[in-house]
Amino acid sequence: MMKKVRNVLGTCLSAILLLAVSLTGTAQTGILSGLVRDSVSQAPLTNASISIRGQRGGARTNAQGRFRIPVDKAAVTVVVSMVGYKTITLHADSTAHQELIINLSPSYSELGNVTVRNKKQKYRNKGNPAVELIRQVIDHKEANRMEAYTYASYEKYEKLQLSLSRAPSKKIAENKLTHKYQFLFENSDTTKLEGKSLYPVYLEETISDNYYRKSPEKNKTIVLGKKRVDYGEFVDMQGVSSFLNRLYQDFNIYDNNISVFTNLFLSPVADMAPTFYMYFIDDTVMVDSQKLIRLSFRPRNPTDLLFRGTMWITLDGNYAIQKLRLLVSKSINFNFVREMKIDQDFDRRPDGRYLLSKSDVIADFGISKNGGGVFGERMVSFKDFTTNQPIADSIFKGPPVFTPEDVSSRSDSFWLANRHDSLTTAESKVYANVDSLRNMPSFRRIMDWGTLLLAGYKQAGPFEIGPASTFYSFNPVEGFRLRFGGRTTTKFSTRYYTEAYGAYGFKDQKWKYFLSGTYSLNNKSVYSYPQNFVRASYQHDTKIPGQELQFVQEDNLLLSFKRGNNDKWLYNDILKFQYLYEFGDHLSYNFGLKYWKQSPAGTISYIKGMAGGGDTLSSITTGEASVEFRYAPHEQFYIGKLYRTPIINKYPIFTFRYIAGIKGLFGGQYNYQNLNLDIYKRVYLSYLGYSDITLDGGYLFGKVPFPLADIVHANQTYAYQLNSYNLMNFMEFINDRYASINIDHYFNGFFFNKIPLLKKLKWREVIEAKLLFGGLRAENDPNKNPEQLKFPLTNGIPETFAMTPGQPYIEAGFGIANIFKLVRLDFIKRFTYLDHPEIATWGIRFRTKFDF
Repeated sequence: MMKKVRNVLGTCLSAILLLAVSLTGTAQTGILSGLVRDSVSQAPLTNASISIRGQRGGARTNAQGRFRIPVDKAAVTVVVSMVGYKTITLHADSTAHQELIINLSPSYSELGNVTVRNKKQKYRNKGNPAVELIRQVIDHKEANRMEAYTYASYEKYEKLQLSLSRAPSKKIAENKLTHKYQFLFENSDTTKLEGKSLYPVYLEETISDNYYRKSPEKNKTIVLGKKRVDYGEFVDMQGVSSFLNRLYQDFNIYDNNISVFTNLFLSPVADMAPTFYMYFIDDTVMVDSQKLIRLSFRPRNPTDLLFRGTMWITLDGNYAIQKLRLLVSKSINFNFVREMKIDQDFDRRPDGRYLLSKSDVIADFGISKNGGGVFGERMVSFKDFTTNQPIADSIFKGPPVFTPEDVSSRSDSFWLANRHDSLTTAESKVYANVDSLRNMPSFRRIMDWGTLLLAGYKQAGPFEIGPASTFYSFNPVEGFRLRFGGRTTTKFSTRYYTEAYGAYGFKDQKWKYFLSGTYSLNNKSVYSYPQNFVRASYQHDTKIPGQELQFVQEDNLLLSFKRGNNDKWLYNDILKFQYLYEFGDHLSYNFGLKYWKQSPAGTISYIKGMAGGGDTLSSITTGEASVEFRYAPHEQFYIGKLYRTPIINKYPIFTFRYIAGIKGLFGGQYNYQNLNLDIYKRVYLSYLGYSDITLDGGYLFGKVPFPLADIVHANQTYAYQLNSYNLMNFMEFINDRYASINIDHYFNGFFFNKIPLLKKLKWREVIEAKLLFGGLRAENDPNKNPEQLKFPLTNGIPETFAMTPGQPYIEAGFGIANIFKLVRLDFIKRFTYLDHPEIATWGIRFRTKFDF
């Protein structure tokens, strides 16, 4: 983009010069054109300055190193200059109509003798050799990427470790309950941080072969070996690995934005970096007979998500980064990270280009500034590079990452022979220490009770009892409700899984129950990735129409507290048959058959219109066949006891569903078809934060009563729901067609960081908006078709409506996130359909979210 801008500016400058010549009446003799190159590499030089002695104005070379400049006489003296090169003067004849070829020689002394500015002086980009140098780096970014090669392959070694940065006190260590774990703290590492002892508790290693093809662009990773500690069945080790690797993910310094611990930082060589960074030339150094410029940089505003640090830049015409150190300012809004350092080294290839050879990311985490914490490090090294050698198409077939079944069972001799660097003494003992810890009965008891406290499940041999949060709840229909249930684990079988619960309501005096059986077709846990199973289930229970919750059980105690009227309920009898298959590239399909009997409860009644005789129905029965396709490229999960929680990244998620109601199937009474498409995308906006955007649309074909139409997802709890309308009442709107957009934007403290008090609190700003268009065709609207079931009334007052075509439902608001580094509070305002009864026009909602 910047190159195009400069090209345009160069063209405009030439046009202005021509206009000035014509206005002053000066005769233009001709056009002088040429090419400026590096005398060593013969690479074209961008942004070189061209001037004519005795003539006002000048020009600069474009991205291809070319220039055109009008001259007012035949014989001219041309001066060509550029930062880092010797200025040359030459004589030319503008009437010769020949293109000049100008070779500039590098001038190391010019940059080496630059006087460092006094930082108290006003900093300027104009005329600053450091800025001129960084612009050269920016202009040469594409050429210095590995992706500039047609083909590339290399071996990659990754090591990720976590360590405790403080041992327990002597009093705790000698306690009868904890002394048996003392062996963990006898294994200390004093080599990582000067003056500190670290106690490793997690280690993970991966070796892989990696392949790249430019056209058509394709990447392939073949994992050769993988090894990590294992704390047993109480911890999802794959989820922990995915989460940590998401925090410490790979990055390319030549990208405009760099993700660090889920936050997006602007790169110091981003296209717009000179607007936000200040640069200073520190010195000229010699490395492997190559002269380099040491350039330091820091943010103009220390509270912005920007780096400070140093980079070493080559002066061979490539303007590549040879070494890099990135640090994070303590002034930014960053949770739990007390200190962070990134070091990267680049090795020179035979063709003169520099490729990343080693990356080391170190972070010190802690709740307090000086107390104990966690030290994390991810070291990545690369070797055996080959470039521009054709790679067989067969290599790129299949998923982007191929992990053979036996990669986790590599022998110790394999790791000794293939590690790029040996483990420290402390690191080498981690695997054995964790194995010993996992097999200790006292540790297993602690983890068992900890799982009950945090996840709500308690082990009982091959079974788990829970979730505990659903044991007690209450609602207007059931009153006081007790529930008890559980499920089998992989200890029972890796093929067969069962889950069941029973519940009793003391007000309606009715039993509810659920039973499911699942058969895993790939002999893996049905909660792991990839899933491949068949399942049959039957449920008889209550439900609120239109309530859809994410990662929360509907009868959770905390959700028993609701605002407004909460008197519209159903008794559901649902029989399901399901087949789910997930491919390795995160594409999945889900086929299902469903028997669904809905019986009204609370203030809901199924009363036919006058054309239907005005009769009251006790229930509605449907039989459905469905198919769902989901595509979520590069998706990762943390697999908990109840849900697989996605680890959000920059890639979109597409979900398409088709449901066919078939009259006669399982006694179904209606024919209809329902189409739905949902698209989710996180959009990163660099220093301005990021937006979570959801687009959703659906259409129902067929004539159906209102319980089978789309009951808009509403929320009457005090918890903020991302995918529901937080000021809409349950069952307030019925649609048979709709389109919606939901946007939540997180500024990550961009504005609050500039306000002293709020900066200290580390609060973060959030804005949100939800927009829904919908409608109900006349054949499905009981107000227009008397054959349909009537909308329910509350005390004779209608509280269920069809949306008016062209009039959207709108709610929006703002929030303060990161309160106590965990809580988000939102103030929300409703803007449309304000004449509906018993609605909330504004409200305050809360949500908990852990983030860095």
